Amino acid sequence: MMKRTLLIVVLLAAGFAAGLAFSSAPRAERPDPVTAPAVAALTPASSTSPAASPIAAAPQALGLDFTDVAARAVPAVTNISSVQAVRRRNSPFANDPFFQFFFGDEDMFGGGSRPQQSLGSGVIVTPDGYMVTNNHVVGDDVQTITVVLADKREVPATIVGVDAFTDLAVLKVDLSGLPVLPWGDSSKLKVAEWVLAVGNPFQFNQTVTFGIVSAVGRNVGLSVYEDFIQTDAAINPGNSGGALVNTRGELVGINTAIYSETGGYQGIGFAVPANVARRVVDELIRYGEVRRGSIGFMEVTDVTEYMARQLGAPGAGGVFVSRMRRDSEAYAAGIRPGDIIVSFNGEAVGDTRHLQRAIADTKSGSVARVGILREGRQTEVKVTVGSTAGDRRRRI
Repeated sequence: MMKRTLLIVVLLAAGFAAGLAFSSAPRAERPDPVTAPAVAALTPASSTSPAASPIAAAPQALGLDFTDVAARAVPAVTNISSVQAVRRRNSPFANDPFFQFFFGDEDMFGGGSRPQQSLGSGVIVTPDGYMVTNNHVVGDDVQTITVVLADKREVPATIVGVDAFTDLAVLKVDLSGLPVLPWGDSSKLKVAEWVLAVGNPFQFNQTVTFGIVSAVGRNVGLSVYEDFIQTDAAINPGNSGGALVNTRGELVGINTAIYSETGGYQGIGFAVPANVARRVVDELIRYGEVRRGSIGFMEVTDVTEYMARQLGAPGAGGVFVSRMRRDSEAYAAGIRPGDIIVSFNGEAVGDTRHLQRAIADTKSGSVARVGILREGRQTEVKVTVGSTAGDRRRRI
């Protein structure tokens, strides 16, 4: 009887101990129903720990520490304030469509001008005070331009030159030993590459935001010469003219525009590529204007699928020449209205802006090979490229 009682006590004690050990063991947390599938999908099959997922790791573990890059970039970015004269009408009917229909823009009550301030950003590109910004930051009929440096110094600036084709401008301040941002090669940018935007949005000086390159080679209809970098780094009013910087601290773009339905940040910003900006800056500093290639005045239209069928072309692509001047280089080479330009120097022409960029980037005096489609037959002509320097007419 005694042995039986002792056996029961031992069994009860063993069961209690096992229950205690089970209840005190670590319990697996229930995964979040939203995030768990994503983590599971991104974790390698051979991994035994969720920490192996690169997305689940902390930003520092991914090497996303941009403090050194920002420290080098911020001192080279300036705040630019320009005051320009804006025409003001005294007529009480100035905005009346009925009045404008009969009298046009004429103001019978006289008129004047009032000062209007424009704010933006700029990037110092030489130690002796040259900086690049947007043409729309500088504006027209400029009266004064003031630059605020990162060290809070306020200095006057002069306009070296502007380029409406790319919406860029170069300013100069009389200082030396200034911090600069080195030029990067924007042609090497890749989609999803990390970039920083540095500028002065809403007058908040020296603001740094970061994101990725969303796309390259964008045409959005803002200027004649376009090859924009699209980024989701936060860009807002006041960022215009500021720096787009890669993770090596190099200037890869000049922030220029945003796409927004509200006027604020919506994740779509555009920057002029550094390779374009660098050439414009060099030309403006050297000549005061940008000397681009030209083959004379032509009116051209993108070839659509419908136009291709009507013209007997094999498909969409290329540009249709609708009108041109007889004194143009293109006419002298044998191009005529009704032709479709399909290639330039061996590169297929996709649309009008593509052709404009190709011609503009060609050195003046060189000979370009232009492929044309005429009455269903393709041929090639050689055009001596001229220059837009000193010619204010719209040329292609």
